[in-house]
Amino acid sequence: MPDAVPILSFERVFASPALDGPAPRQVKLSPDGRYLTLLRNRADDRERYDLWGYDIDTREWRMLVDSQALGSGRELSEDEKMQRERARVGSLKGIISYQWASDGSGVLVPLDGDLYLARLDGTVTRLTDTEGTELNPKLSSKGGYVSFVRDRRLWVGPIASDAGSEAVPITPEEGDTIRWGEAEFVAQEEMGRLQGYWWSPDDSRIVVQRTDEASVGIVTRAAIGATGTKVFDQRYPAAGTDNAVVELFVMDPDGGNKVKIDLGLDLDIYVARVDWAPDGSAIYVQRQDRAQTRIDMLRVDPATGASQVWFTETASRPDYWVNLSDNYRFLKDGRLLWWSERDGYGHFYLYADGRWSPLTGGTSPATTLIGVDEDAGTFTYQATADVLTQQVYRARLDGSGMPERLTDPAYTNSASMDGKGRLLYVTRSSPTQPPQSYLATPDGQQVAWIEENAVSGEHPYGPYLAGHVMPEYGTIAAEDGTPLHWMMLKPAMAPGKRYPVFYSHYSGPGPQRVTQGWNGALAQSIVDKGYIYFMLDNRGSANRGVDFEQPLYRAMGGVEVRDQKAGAEFLKSLDFVDADKIAIYGWSYGGYMTLKQLEADPGLYAAGISGAPVTRWELYDTHYTERYMGDPREVPEAYEKASAIPEATKISDPLLLIHGMADDNVVFENSSELISVLQENNVPFEMMLYPGYTHRVSGENIGPHVWSSIFRFLKAHGVTPPSKE
Repeated sequence: MPDAVPILSFERVFASPALDGPAPRQVKLSPDGRYLTLLRNRADDRERYDLWGYDIDTREWRMLVDSQALGSGRELSEDEKMQRERARVGSLKGIISYQWASDGSGVLVPLDGDLYLARLDGTVTRLTDTEGTELNPKLSSKGGYVSFVRDRRLWVGPIASDAGSEAVPITPEEGDTIRWGEAEFVAQEEMGRLQGYWWSPDDSRIVVQRTDEASVGIVTRAAIGATGTKVFDQRYPAAGTDNAVVELFVMDPDGGNKVKIDLGLDLDIYVARVDWAPDGSAIYVQRQDRAQTRIDMLRVDPATGASQVWFTETASRPDYWVNLSDNYRFLKDGRLLWWSERDGYGHFYLYADGRWSPLTGGTSPATTLIGVDEDAGTFTYQATADVLTQQVYRARLDGSGMPERLTDPAYTNSASMDGKGRLLYVTRSSPTQPPQSYLATPDGQQVAWIEENAVSGEHPYGPYLAGHVMPEYGTIAAEDGTPLHWMMLKPAMAPGKRYPVFYSHYSGPGPQRVTQGWNGALAQSIVDKGYIYFMLDNRGSANRGVDFEQPLYRAMGGVEVRDQKAGAEFLKSLDFVDADKIAIYGWSYGGYMTLKQLEADPGLYAAGISGAPVTRWELYDTHYTERYMGDPREVPEAYEKASAIPEATKISDPLLLIHGMADDNVVFENSSELISVLQENNVPFEMMLYPGYTHRVSGENIGPHVWSSIFRFLKAHGVTPPSKE
């Protein structure tokens, strides 16, 4: 008899080595195109990363920096911990970022609060050795300087050929509310901008951000730990309150010849992006209005700081917003490759001589700019294909011909390229293949595997492969007829029996959950327990165009609830589903949605698990919340309707509330207010709180505890599979 397939436990899902196989991060190509570097996690510690290099000529790997051997293990500063949370790498250890020198001679490596320069000959030079933390470290464009932020000031020092020279602060010390060289909170958290200073192409000048947080309200955040509580007075711009005032200055590497950039008279704006022209002749600043309905592209004279509006991008419809992106490139000849949703779908345009020329089109949105080869006159990008996959395409900058697909449609793909667009690094996955990656030529021809990650007997997932469940896909109609895509994993079923459903959702703007990619081991472990695993992408999620996202406008907690209800009603119509045992689970926005669903439709769901939920949108930050909901001072009724607090007492189905007690993203006050309302109105519920954990409650031991708690809760309320007899 063949060996029985082992049950996939929660303990194994979160243990090392990771069941998905290697998970490389920060993949980069050296400026000369000879080396590929990446951060690779260890087999014995899935969250510790080291720097590895791959010689493309010899096809040999070697470790460039061993984080465990070189690191000090020093405690990080609170500022760096918060920045890591903003970048969603708060749980990682070792090396989490690095930067190639422009001449390809070495790599700048931040580790445990200090900076190192690792050269390809194997030598490593320590550039800093301080008790403080060097935030936002960077090599200048030509590699002549190293720069970083320490104690709210920007520091710069020249790099000698044999050792690091002493850096000095080039911006003044101005007190606790002024920061130089750092992106403000909402830029880091919501705008995808982690940078707060930008070197010119020739190293002669730097654009530096000055942030004044004096007008930003203070939130006293209690980080409740296992053996004590730390209290932080955090400047947090909640919806409807003042943002930080952001200014930009241009200065020499020693801080001299400082010039202020003219950003206009209105201080209540967002500095979304900052770029130098390739030849250093101009600075380009994307200025976004507070309502996020327009972006002015400012062209700035570096010598005087004078600016003029080069062009303006506006929302594609009056009840919508402008989505920020990094999908643009300033070309050497002064033209601009630009991504826009102006026709209702994300597409690329070329801007030259005041005219726009479309380069892509149709109802399959382009989602990511991957690279540009100006010499060849081509650009490479990622786009949605048949809703459920992402494919990589190459098109011509002159708009001629049809885009060419470079990737296998059996997989969902993503990619990156070197600066000149000459090498392609592709990552792909499918329902049966965890993420794998390879190097390719610009036309998509594979050159070499980087991580083949084949699931064989030696692969961590190998022992479980025989029990791997393939997903099923389909669509149901929303109330307006829009097709909503769903995915389902079924356990081994006995004829005539009905099975419970674990209905996982996020439901908020952004993430697309239903794809034909790898779903990970966690979903398989839930199926192994005898549950149907189900997901549905409601209106408001990304990659389907403006009209699909727009229904969230000033109406969060509305259309998503109705779309997910349609999913539940579809499940109830299936003869193998136990209609009385559909449990819903969500985290963050999904946690909020669990509450809104239980409030809207008592009795529809057997139970709900709400993880780290937003309960009142006035508690969340300006840029995210006002983008979709508007300013609460102008539309208070929209916020009242969207809140999960006013109708919390309608919750009559079993509820499990989970929250990290040091969460600095969805602050614990969101849950504490809900807890109080339910208790004061004698509404029964259960909760599991995690001292010391932030928005991400996960880890080798905590992860299994979270998920075992969820399934104990479901068992206690009878949401269980049928007997096997």
